[in-house]
Amino acid sequence: MSDHRAPVLRQRYSRLAAAIAMGVFASAGAQAQSLQELYDAARAYDATFLSARALAESAEYRAAQVGALAKPTVGLGGGSTLARSEAPSGNGLTTVTTTAGVKGSYSLYNRGNALSIEQSLRSLDVAKADLETAEQDLIVRVAQAYFDVLAAQDVLNSTRANKTGIAEQLASAKRNFEVGTSTITDTREAQARYDRSVAQEIAAENDLRVKRVALEQIVGRPSLEPKPLAQPVALPAVLPLTLDPWVAQADEQNPSVRKARLGLQVAQLETKKARAADGVTVDMSGSVGLSNLHTSLNGAAAAAAGSGTSKSASIGVSINYPLYTGGAVQNRVLEAMKLEEKSRNDLEYVRRLVNENTRRGFLGVQSLTAQVKALEAAEASSKLALESTQVGYRVGVRVNLDVLNAQTLLYTTQSDLAKARYDTLVTSLRLRQAAGQLRPEDVTAINQLLVK
Repeated sequence: MSDHRAPVLRQRYSRLAAAIAMGVFASAGAQAQSLQELYDAARAYDATFLSARALAESAEYRAAQVGALAKPTVGLGGGSTLARSEAPSGNGLTTVTTTAGVKGSYSLYNRGNALSIEQSLRSLDVAKADLETAEQDLIVRVAQAYFDVLAAQDVLNSTRANKTGIAEQLASAKRNFEVGTSTITDTREAQARYDRSVAQEIAAENDLRVKRVALEQIVGRPSLEPKPLAQPVALPAVLPLTLDPWVAQADEQNPSVRKARLGLQVAQLETKKARAADGVTVDMSGSVGLSNLHTSLNGAAAAAAGSGTSKSASIGVSINYPLYTGGAVQNRVLEAMKLEEKSRNDLEYVRRLVNENTRRGFLGVQSLTAQVKALEAAEASSKLALESTQVGYRVGVRVNLDVLNAQTLLYTTQSDLAKARYDTLVTSLRLRQAAGQLRPEDVTAINQLLVK
């Protein structure tokens, strides 16, 4: 029995290796795109990120508008008036008055304006924090979608290779049954496995299409083929190796915490501004102008009527102090104090949430790193187990089902290992995001791990 089975098994094993190699080469073709390339494309296409960037840029102009409160205002004005009067004697008088002038004002002291300007600067920092959050979110979304496609490709390649192996095993079982060296049970078991593998291949193909659509939606490119990880895979260590430094960095650098902290500062300034509404304001104003009066009178009569051009100039300082506002100022202060309390609680909530996410990210990286090592050992063991089972099948101490089980276990382990590696990379990005350390340079670092 071993004499006629050995060539068949060797032929089948070579076909499996060829199928796996074809899948790998197809996914790592010359037209494949790197993570860096797709991230750069997403920065120019993703609507969520572009919206956040436009909002952050608009905040600069909004801050400049508020900053105008500390600067003088100057305006140019003019006009012309025509008047006609009729006397009882029937004589009429026509006058034309033309005026032109420049008026200006400047706030010498207004505590509320100064606080509004300071608030606008804090709001500008809030917009920058929002943009940083959007950029970090884009990095994670692109990386997640990128590695989801690779994981789906790995599953499809393993499914196809497994189907090819089952088909060869099915053919072998049929031949052995025909010559009387095996029972019909081997053939039926192999047929059942083959039918199931066909269904699994259909599901894997659809899942890959769905994952590609999700990636294309982010980067705006069709027919994507992400580059796989270079072999052998060497995942970089995530430093520091202890949790406390990550938590400390998250509390200081996470843009969500920074935004909430700035929100509290804005609320505190709003309380001060509400109190300042009950204080003194000092404003200065001035104007210079020309006035020309032209009448229908002539000679001495025209001079007596004031016909001609006159000049004027004025400057003044006004001081205002509200004595009674009907309780508006006092209630505005109380409202601002409650909103300040809300902002303080919002800050505490965000800090706790970021702390939790950081801890989860760190523990996730640690767990996935251990899983990768365990699955690498399992892959090596599964290869040895398959080889041993094949030898046992050739010498007659193993049945067809044992080979099928060992073969399926190997492909499942390889898919799980690839998925664990992808998850480790994405989770490390999420950890850096939670700690506020995620930068575009991290995309470049992961890009170095891909096939060139």
